[in-house]
Amino acid sequence: MCQTSYKSKINCKIIKNVHLVDQVYEMVLDCPSIAMEASAGQFVNLYCHHKGRLLPRPISICEIDREQGRIHLVYAILGDGTAEFASYVEGEQIEVLGPFGNGFKFAPDYEEDVLIIGGGVGTPPLVQLAKELKGKKTIVVGFRSNPYLIERLEKYGKVFVTTDDGSTGFKGHVVALLEEKGLLGNIYACGPTPMLKGVKAYANKNNLKAQLSLEERMGCGFGGCVGCVTKVVAETELGYVYKKVCKDGPVFDAKEVVF
Repeated sequence: MCQTSYKSKINCKIIKNVHLVDQVYEMVLDCPSIAMEASAGQFVNLYCHHKGRLLPRPISICEIDREQGRIHLVYAILGDGTAEFASYVEGEQIEVLGPFGNGFKFAPDYEEDVLIIGGGVGTPPLVQLAKELKGKKTIVVGFRSNPYLIERLEKYGKVFVTTDDGSTGFKGHVVALLEEKGLLGNIYACGPTPMLKGVKAYANKNNLKAQLSLEERMGCGFGGCVGCVTKVVAETELGYVYKKVCKDGPVFDAKEVVF
């Protein structure tokens, strides 16, 4: 169980930490206080046991189980910190801080048509989003190869999978599939910048509302280091200002973002 309140660094018990595909793992944490506060699109900071790794690693929340007080985190091994996380075992404690960021905004009532779009490690936070959104949901997710979380997403809507190598589903990127199928609806997307840039163009072309969850390398995860800024439309001489993805985002209205 967590030992203190929301927004304080807390020790949480690891319920499970399992390999999904390739270098991707799922960690489930017993964090009642965070589970009660978190919303779709937010993230938490995880701290390594290794004393030489002082900076936290921001990890998006994949699923929230408020009834059991647990959060699910799906992460890829991208460096020494996440490699260390993959070595942790059930029953260990890990220091956690959060939740952080502004998540997806959506009406609690029915939306006619919804397009949920993910790419690679941008896919996990869409599980909680798909769970909470009301309406007819079409989910499009893209991977280099070896997709994951598909069965979980299929509980909430029609799922289309794309892979770069064509090993599963449609061969190509998600925007190409959107174009081929002519899919329409309010867009909620998370993934790498090239994908989000294409999604924004698709939304503009089809006059669709879109929210984008940006992926940036974060240093501190709560706005102190100014290491994850992005350009956002503003009435200035340049036509934009910089905002912090970790604090002002990670979710922005597509019309705001300057790629």
